[in-house]
Amino acid sequence: MNDVLFELAARLGQRLHAEGLMMATAESCTGGWVGKALTDVPGSSAWFDRGYVTYSNRAKQEVLGVRPETLARYGAVSEATVREMAEGAIRFGGVDLALAVSGLAGPGGGSAGKPVGTVWFAWARRGMDTTARRMLFYGDRDAVRRQAVRTAIRGALGHLGDLQ
Repeated sequence: MNDVLFELAARLGQRLHAEGLMMATAESCTGGWVGKALTDVPGSSAWFDRGYVTYSNRAKQEVLGVRPETLARYGAVSEATVREMAEGAIRFGGVDLALAVSGLAGPGGGSAGKPVGTVWFAWARRGMDTTARRMLFYGDRDAVRRQAVRTAIRGALGHLGDLQ
């Protein structure tokens, strides 16, 4: 899996660099793992600007501008929240592309409506519509997080028109 993540991250970096774009990440359940995967690529400073790890709701509000009303109404693991996270990373980071991840990696914390393994993603690009997607992953905490990292990077590639 590490080889797969590195390959995806390198391909994303090549696309960003070729287009002269900078990106940021806004992560919750992955705890900075997407940023780590991206910065494992030599030369990533040419296209990766920053990563926000906003694990708490307070951090999501203070650092990314997620509205308290959004968190109260929909929760941290929701389409509305990841959209605001990604858009906040664009706004506050001054980057061209951002991705956001928030989910329930487990082993606890799930519910009937949001079981463990539920992860929401959003990808935002300056001047374009933000897209979001919900996934349900299976496995232990590490497996859910690993799948989320891969999905986040693949989604960023897709947002750049690289549909693999």
